[in-house]
Amino acid sequence: MTLINIIIATMIISLIAFVGALTLVLKKELLNKALLILVALSAGALLGGAFLHLLPEAIADKGVDLAVFLYLLLGFSVFFVLEQFLHWRHQHSTAPNIKPFSYLILVSDAVHNFIDGLVIAASFVAGFPLGVATTLAVALHEIPQELGDFAVLVYGGFGTRKALFFNFISALTAILGGIVGYLASSVMQASVIYLLPFAAGNFIYIAAADLIPEIKHQVSLIRSIIHFIIFTIGIAIMLAIKYIH
Repeated sequence: MTLINIIIATMIISLIAFVGALTLVLKKELLNKALLILVALSAGALLGGAFLHLLPEAIADKGVDLAVFLYLLLGFSVFFVLEQFLHWRHQHSTAPNIKPFSYLILVSDAVHNFIDGLVIAASFVAGFPLGVATTLAVALHEIPQELGDFAVLVYGGFGTRKALFFNFISALTAILGGIVGYLASSVMQASVIYLLPFAAGNFIYIAAADLIPEIKHQVSLIRSIIHFIIFTIGIAIMLAIKYIH
């Protein structure tokens, strides 16, 4: 049953790749507003998932172990390196040599989604509620990211259908990561628990380094208040999941 839950969860994450089609329907101004709301919600959900689910679960299993925090820092650092060398920050997409960058986006997203699959697998192995919370946190982050990915691919010369197709193919690595994570858990049960603080480090980096700075740039006080409220709602969702099971 755990494997089935993992496959369903990672399939949902993979299907989010098609959300990019919304960029063809929504007006640019409305899309930008929706994106920032999703970014604020995602930031709250990622921090809530890290601090309310992943870290407490790892500490409950291993105790206040230095290794837990070392893996937390490792997860943070790995995503820092990936962002720097794989150009995850899509604002660099205005570079003249955009076509190769588009392929880098696909490669980096494939790696990212594979890691997401490993994390989701480890979470479901640790417990169903933790798996659900982790999947939701990943999904909320993936929506604005996939919207951005699709826009970059189209800007980089891909046709709309081709962009959707290749974006979906890169997202399928989440399923592969989920299956690999589940199979690894049966032979490396003791070490799989360290994927949880590693994932927490990933979540904290994405929220703190990429998402929160985006919503901080708003000059309007009203919008800043709205984004902060949405941010706290993301945390509240993670808190609710922890106690509703």
